[in-house]
Amino acid sequence: METQRFMGSGQLVNRLTAQVGDKGFAMALLKKRGDMKADGSLTAKGEARNRMTAEGRAMDRAGETSASATYSEETNRVTKNK
Repeated sequence: METQRFMGSGQLVNRLTAQVGDKGFAMALLKKRGDMKADGSLTAKGEARNRMTAEGRAMDRAGETSASATYSEETNRVTKNK
């Protein structure tokens, strides 16, 4: 999977670009979400997400922690622990 190259922190734009296939579209999504300003710089929210790894972003999306859920690197998804 192409996005596997962008799992670490500091790769928010690169990972989303790999996922959607177009940097302009990725940047438009980040702007719409409030993660990026019109000039292309990251907002405070975007900077916080950019510091996260793919696992951290997945946990954040799911509203879980590593204590309450398990992250799958292959699928970039979180499964709640039973």
